[in-house]
Amino acid sequence: MSITTAASAYDQYAPSRASLMGWLAVVSVMMGIFAIVTTEILPIGLLTSIGSDFTGVAGLMMTMPGFLAAAAAPLVTAATARFDRRLMLCVFMLLLALANFLAAAAPDCWLVLISRIMVGITIGGFWPIGAGLAGRLVPPALVGRATAVIFSAVPLGSVLGVPVGTLIGHFAGWRTALTVMGVLAVGVLVMLFVFVPSLPPTQSTRLGVLGSMLRSAGTRFALLLTFLIVMAHFATYTYVTPFLEQVTHVSGGLITTFLLLYGAAGILGNFLGGAWVARYPRSVFGLAAGLIAGATLLLPVLGRWNAGAVILLIVWGIAYGAVPVASQTWFSKAAPHTPEAASVLFTASFQATISAGALAGGIILDRTSPSTVMLLGGCTAVLMLLVIGARSVERLTGPHGKERSGTCE
Repeated sequence: MSITTAASAYDQYAPSRASLMGWLAVVSVMMGIFAIVTTEILPIGLLTSIGSDFTGVAGLMMTMPGFLAAAAAPLVTAATARFDRRLMLCVFMLLLALANFLAAAAPDCWLVLISRIMVGITIGGFWPIGAGLAGRLVPPALVGRATAVIFSAVPLGSVLGVPVGTLIGHFAGWRTALTVMGVLAVGVLVMLFVFVPSLPPTQSTRLGVLGSMLRSAGTRFALLLTFLIVMAHFATYTYVTPFLEQVTHVSGGLITTFLLLYGAAGILGNFLGGAWVARYPRSVFGLAAGLIAGATLLLPVLGRWNAGAVILLIVWGIAYGAVPVASQTWFSKAAPHTPEAASVLFTASFQATISAGALAGGIILDRTSPSTVMLLGGCTAVLMLLVIGARSVERLTGPHGKERSGTCE
């Protein structure tokens, strides 16, 4: 083979190899978010066993990380703005592994709470970097698909991570389940180190940058939409099990099946949303809000029967599966020149609203009923739909005329 022929063959091989490495990097980031999501919500399945060892700690294990992540996202990202992003991903994944190992070995409850502080810092640090990396790992034409792959970690954590972790905790104890999560985090750390290329910061994400973004009408609108839809979802879905028990009268084993179907639908919704959101962000976000509103408002009526509950949960799962990727895309398009700063605001708003929604739903449930929780959550989703509709009407009567492909404003 001549040198010219060999060079030509290498030139043909190099792009495919680069593409493969790019997708392996995307999967590595996805696995990192999968480990984070599973670690964050795994205590839901281990509440009883953890509570039997440490009274009063189990509830804090759920509420602490979200609020801490919201506070940590801007502070940690600004503090590490000049460091290579691959290095920071690895550091945060190491911190997640240590948090799981610490909780698994903790003899006292205060060490468990320290481990959850570490989890909150990890969420606040890893998410803003990882959520917006697709554009630096794959060609522009594949960014939407890569973003969907990264965000598929969210429903996968619910469908696969939490049930498997809960099963391990049931048979081997909650400490073993957290140890396994620590081992998973170490494995992801290796993947990030091997497959993710060096990623020098393209722009320093300082607090002043975040402040200037908040003065943008597009960013404030993204914050409003994210707050409404995440509030609507987590104020209701957090308490869907009491609804199924008290209204649908479903047994424990069947509830697990229902929730698995919901999670599988969420994975489908994630990829459908990822395929369309880059071109039609308003339409995807609005459709998700409409479907969540319909599902939650109809549950108190149709959810009295198993078939009705299953159908509505599947619709709900498809709708919410598109929400994280739609919200992240909306923030990115509102601030196209500062993608990491957009991810910071996305992470902070999303995590804070998760905890706020769960708390609000719990307060309502204590004073009313699961059906009332569903109705109020549905009304919140309707409010978001009305906000999007009002903005769409404003655009139609304005100089631009109609929604343009790939734009939010």
